[in-house]
Amino acid sequence: MRLKGILYSMALLLFVQTVTAQLRLRNEKLQLEWTKQKDGYQLSAIRTDGKTLLNPSGKYLLLYSADKPDSIPDLQLANTHPGGFSLADYRYLVKNWEDNLRPVNMNTAGIPLHFYPEQVEQTAAGELVFTHKDSYGEYKASWQLDQQFQHDILVNITFTAKKAGYYAIATPTLATAKQDAPEFGMIPGFFQSAIVQPDLVLSYGYGQGIPNKPVIFRERTASTLSPLITTQGITMAVIPAPGSSRDPWEKDHYTHQQWKLGLSVMNREGRFTPVAYHPVLGEMDSYMQSGEQRTFSFRYTIQAADWYTVYQHAVNDVYHFADFLKLKTTRQSLSDRIMSILHYLGDDSTSMWKTFDYKGLKIGAQSYLGGVVGSGGDAMKNSDYGAMWMLATITGDTTLLHQRLPAARNFKLVQQQAEPGFFQGAAVGQYYLWKKQRFTEEWGTYVEPVALTYYTMLDIGNILLFQPKDEALRERLRLGADKLLEWQHPDGQWEVGYDGSSTKAVFTDIPDLRPTFYGLLVAYRILQDDKYLTAARKGADWLIREGVRKGSFLGVCGDARFVADFATGQTVQALLDLYESCGDEKYKAAAITAARIYTASIYTHPIPSTESKMVNGQQWADWQISQAGLSFEHGGSLGSANAHGPIMLASHAGMFVRLFALTHDSLFINMARAAVLGRDAFVDTETSVASYYWRTMNKGAGPYPHHAWWQVGLLTDYLVSEVALRSNNGISFPKGFVTPKVGPHACYGFASGQLFGKAVNLYMPDGWLKVNNPLVDYLSAKSPSGKETYILLLNNDDTPQQTTVTINNGKTPLVKAQQVKLLNADGSVEDEKLSGQQWSVNIPPYGLKIIALSL
Repeated sequence: MRLKGILYSMALLLFVQTVTAQLRLRNEKLQLEWTKQKDGYQLSAIRTDGKTLLNPSGKYLLLYSADKPDSIPDLQLANTHPGGFSLADYRYLVKNWEDNLRPVNMNTAGIPLHFYPEQVEQTAAGELVFTHKDSYGEYKASWQLDQQFQHDILVNITFTAKKAGYYAIATPTLATAKQDAPEFGMIPGFFQSAIVQPDLVLSYGYGQGIPNKPVIFRERTASTLSPLITTQGITMAVIPAPGSSRDPWEKDHYTHQQWKLGLSVMNREGRFTPVAYHPVLGEMDSYMQSGEQRTFSFRYTIQAADWYTVYQHAVNDVYHFADFLKLKTTRQSLSDRIMSILHYLGDDSTSMWKTFDYKGLKIGAQSYLGGVVGSGGDAMKNSDYGAMWMLATITGDTTLLHQRLPAARNFKLVQQQAEPGFFQGAAVGQYYLWKKQRFTEEWGTYVEPVALTYYTMLDIGNILLFQPKDEALRERLRLGADKLLEWQHPDGQWEVGYDGSSTKAVFTDIPDLRPTFYGLLVAYRILQDDKYLTAARKGADWLIREGVRKGSFLGVCGDARFVADFATGQTVQALLDLYESCGDEKYKAAAITAARIYTASIYTHPIPSTESKMVNGQQWADWQISQAGLSFEHGGSLGSANAHGPIMLASHAGMFVRLFALTHDSLFINMARAAVLGRDAFVDTETSVASYYWRTMNKGAGPYPHHAWWQVGLLTDYLVSEVALRSNNGISFPKGFVTPKVGPHACYGFASGQLFGKAVNLYMPDGWLKVNNPLVDYLSAKSPSGKETYILLLNNDDTPQQTTVTINNGKTPLVKAQQVKLLNADGSVEDEKLSGQQWSVNIPPYGLKIIALSL
């Protein structure tokens, strides 16, 4: 009997080991094991790439509410911020912030139903199907390893309700961060950091740190649907299946505000782990009658890799971002858009150009009909001085040269305070109110050091690239640079701003995590005084330490109280330019780090398709109105993208081309091309000016006519950067300083570039060239002697293209070409037999061909 008992116990032990061994998902990269405990099946081991994750869990969660959850915000949650967070003066932010603090968003709504499943089955295909039943309903979760991506687990959850009410399905807790201190946490579009930030305003509002509460973030400003954390050198992410989130424009109307998917990096119990919710409690499809069913499909990815590797996996492998480019086509080339915008800008009525006498000078700018404090419809503004001087120079347009530029120069002189005092050398405001005859800032009576960088240093610096002998402007540049030196703190930083009356520092609750230092780099390049470079490096070092390394940035839009925006992209180019000036590798490394972060300001979802959509009575394909590839003005929980979606002003496009050349990271080039190519649905057919916000589709510049200059600047920067890339830098042009405010694009045309060793200047007279294929863009250049002219043809499509190129001699002083050659992208001669003034050219996908004319 005793022997029988021993044998029975051994058999039972063998049976348990066999059953336990069956509860395993395993491949070459990943292994998950479950053990049955008294309360159900728990994850007992997770191994990836030879590393073991601590704190495995496997705990499931449903949220339940019998009634629709309360919507009253808890505004006291902002009290963690010094002095609270009053938004009385920021009407654009109030609703968003109140929404942020509602119970569902703060993850305090509903009853949390935690459990481990009691039953499991293993299918013949190796899939594990867990089951849980209780009085609320029946829950089934199937787990299987992805055969294509060996770090991924595919999970499909189906819940059938027994009790009527509102439900939210959460992704189970895979594992939690070691010591509740993640090495990194990110929800793309909201925050990215290695620091847990107890100040909810800084983390939730400004994206400066990981929130220390289980906040549920909305997908409308989540750029990529992939909450992730890194712990023990292992990055875990949850990636909801494509189609789980809202479609911003369903069939024929705006649906950007729908909330179908919630994202978090902390579970309801306050432990750090990536989590997604679908449906969201109280939102669409969350109410269920008895017998109704909901399904949530997603994947986990677990890799011994950094956040960027896992983030790229979500972008490229799950949401197939690069495939978007295969759908793109266009009705108008970017080059033709630039030339058409030239006509728009030369017309006083369309460009809303106005001139006034001010302090004895004739000043000129464009009307601005957006929100400006104190404006009575009389605000005026200039935007991209580099683009103004560039377009005038390369086209030779007389209206720009003789009417626009002199008045715009004078506007810049009077925009800077020259009189002695605390603000001497600073820009007194972005806008001129012509009824009141004074300058003002966008959203209050304060002066920012970064505005001094923008509206004094950058603009004057760009003018001086074209007009280096303008001594008045050189002195003004030095005046501004010395003020930046005076205002710089010993550690290298600046204040966000100073009150215009008391001169006391304002916005002291947020640090100036912006590229304010760049103004001193401009001064160094123009004035060649080493003290400016030394101070620029000190400012950059502080920004790298306090901003880039912590994933924390500040924006420049005053009406949004400086929540992070396109200034992050400017930080990237500012650091790259500093690297070029001093050769210190740390600036290049920091620029690449910041650039990777800035890719999270670009939408990568939903996956574009060919589905037909109706927009204001006009039919478009879904890919034509897609948000994918477009950037935020400002995203996060407070930014304009919450209401309006992204913007068309893709200032980063050229910089991303340059970053691809530097890093060979395909995400940069794909994002650059996705941003600017094939955006006809947002371009006004009469003016070729694109709308600003995605939501307005193709209504043109609207109240922002000065945006046309930024569009000229970014499109030219993109094309020049593509030419340099495709020619392996055999064709390049000196780059100016970045434009103020909206991003990192730069100007060209102030000095000769080189074309396979020969000096050339950009040369684009209006109407002299016709390229009949809109998928082929063009630039042209000529030698300093004028005896050689080059037409640079870019195929901006993923298929081979043929185009016909025609010269209109009536528009230019060209004489007849004596010799015409066709060159390849490396400068080698492909065909020496071109004749006449019209040529047919074949160009490979994303290729470059050059027509060389000897005159």
